[in-house]
Amino acid sequence: MTQRISKYQRFKMMNPIIQFFKFIYLSIKIMVIVAGGHGGTRKIN
Repeated sequence: MTQRISKYQRFKMMNPIIQFFKFIYLSIKIMVIVAGGHGGTRKIN
């Protein structure tokens, strides 16, 4: 029963690069949302 979960966990643990890119993607997404919400995109550009 727990083999599926452990396999997925092991896959995530063995791929820190994927986690790193996921973190960067989320941070950029949040930054874009925050900047767009406050009109910061015009200031940056």
